[in-house]
Amino acid sequence: MKLQRKNRVRALAVGALAVTGALALSACGSDDTSGSSGGGGSAKAADIKCEGKGKLLASGSSAQKNAMDVWVQNYSGACKGTEINYQPTGSGAGVTTFLQGQTAFAGSDSALKPEEIAKSKKVCKGGQAIDLPMVGGPIAVGYNVPGVDNLVLDAPTLSKIFNSEITKWNDKAIQKLNPDAKLPDLKIQAFHRSDDSGTTDNFTKYLKAAGGWKHEPAKKWEGEGGQAASGSAGVSSQVKQTSGAISYFELSYATSAKIPTVKLNTGAKAPVEATVDNASKAISEAKPAGQGNDLALKLNYTTKAEGAYPITLVTYEIACDKGNKADTLPATKSFLTYVASQDGQNALKALGYAPLPTEIADKVRKTVATLS
Repeated sequence: MKLQRKNRVRALAVGALAVTGALALSACGSDDTSGSSGGGGSAKAADIKCEGKGKLLASGSSAQKNAMDVWVQNYSGACKGTEINYQPTGSGAGVTTFLQGQTAFAGSDSALKPEEIAKSKKVCKGGQAIDLPMVGGPIAVGYNVPGVDNLVLDAPTLSKIFNSEITKWNDKAIQKLNPDAKLPDLKIQAFHRSDDSGTTDNFTKYLKAAGGWKHEPAKKWEGEGGQAASGSAGVSSQVKQTSGAISYFELSYATSAKIPTVKLNTGAKAPVEATVDNASKAISEAKPAGQGNDLALKLNYTTKAEGAYPITLVTYEIACDKGNKADTLPATKSFLTYVASQDGQNALKALGYAPLPTEIADKVRKTVATLS
């Protein structure tokens, strides 16, 4: 395969985005996150190796939308001949579109299922789709309880709240975890995602592993009762405006809307707050779960490590290990190499994302180099 001429240029990396409105880590639904670029630290020169020209189409996880905005802006500024069009349609839609051969890669907040890998062999001629972890971050549990600005919950209690088994904020189980709080006799309004969502998948995996959730974890909500809203933007908006509300969404939504978040009693000495650093501690315990070049990770939702926040997600870029389209392969490899680079990952923390642990990022870069 003849590669397009290589052009080394220097591009100014966008240091950080100001988080405004409903922002990224908007998990897997078709959220309108309306983030905007802004100042936030000094710019740093990024060395980007440009390969390939033309338009690169990709879609999927809206969890990584703001990261993609930064990456695409940096890469496009350096590589004038390449246009990258990433549509944050949601994980499920992104994987479907990729498996139909319509995009060069997809973003997903959940690793591919075996049946999806099998189906990918029709698109990846001589190969199959693989998971490449690129973005990590905490899933916050936001709440709106008048008079309560410091709330501790644990996995079993959250499971009962989201399955309509605990219905009042002054329930004994909540009081036991918050002995000093003045909990009102107020109905709990639990909101969940109406769309198929990678955030729902990861949140319910946590509830199942640590809290005895009675349903099977899935992108589609299976809990009983509650109210539904579309996307992380939708559920976070409902929490902001509804007294007694609680829901799960990415940390940047809580930060931008000034929604208080639950601290988790994990069994550690102190309750753990939803922060990027605390999520990174939990993600560092992830174990390899993929075969061969597939770098899927198995997260430890039951960690009791001090300061490790267990409700996390990892967003993957999904590409063919072999059989990528010749006209998009050079640009795909070039762009994903930048995304996994130190410069690409360094842009994440200020946005509310958790950069990949160094050893994982190294594996991703090595794997991207082998794509054919």
